[in-house]
Amino acid sequence: ICALLFASLYILCHFIITHFKKHTDFTGVHDDEDAAVNRIALGLCTFTLAVALGAVLLLPFSIISNEVLLSFPQNYYIQWLNGSLIHGLWNLVFLFSNMSLVFLMPFAYFFTESEGFAGSKKGIMARVYETSVVLLLLTLLVLGMVWVASAIVGNDAASRQSLYDLWEYYLPYLYSCISLFGVLLLLLCTPFGLSIMFSVTGKLLVKPRLLEDLDEQLSCTRFEEAAVSHRI
Repeated sequence: ICALLFASLYILCHFIITHFKKHTDFTGVHDDEDAAVNRIALGLCTFTLAVALGAVLLLPFSIISNEVLLSFPQNYYIQWLNGSLIHGLWNLVFLFSNMSLVFLMPFAYFFTESEGFAGSKKGIMARVYETSVVLLLLTLLVLGMVWVASAIVGNDAASRQSLYDLWEYYLPYLYSCISLFGVLLLLLCTPFGLSIMFSVTGKLLVKPRLLEDLDEQLSCTRFEEAAVSHRI
C-alpha cells in the first residue's frame, strides 16, 4: 500500500515538474552526458517533491482514514486503513524527509554543477565521485561548525554526548526547524498571494448591473445632456 501511494505521488510530481521545467539547451541529443545528469537530477527532485507532498497530505489522510474506519467498522474492504499503515507512513515520511534534506537535494545540486576531477575520465561516474567528495567535505564542515558551536555554548559531557546522537537528536531538530521555516514563509507569502488573487479576480469579473444605482446614472445623463445643450 505504501509503495502504491508513493508511486502515485511520484507520477503526479513528475508531471508537475516536467510541466513547469524550463527546456534547456543541454538536454539535446548532442550531449548525452549532460542529458543523463539532467535526468538524474530531475528524478531526485521528483522524489523529494513526492516526499514533501506526502508529508503535507499525511495528516489529512490520517484523519480521513480514521473517520472512514469509524463510519464503516465492519467493512472488509477498508480494513487496510489501520493504525499500522498510518504509523508506517509516518516513519517512512520522516526517514525520506531527512534523507532528502541531508543527502538528495545537495547531491542533485552539486551533481548538476560537477564536471569531474582534473585528469580523470569524463563520464557520469567522474561526476558522481566529485559530487560525493564535495558532499562529504560539506558534511564534515557542517559537523565541525556544530561541534565548535556546541563547545562554545556548553563544554560538558552532555553536550559532547548529544553530538554522537545524530539520528535521535539533530535530525528531528533539523526537520522541525525546516518545517518552522516553511510555515513562516507560508504565513509571509499567503497575504500577498491572496491580495494579488483578489485584485486579478476583480479585474476579470464584471460588476453586476443589479448593484448599480439607476437614479444616479439618470442624473449624470441629464447633467451631460444639459452640458452638451449649453455648448451647442
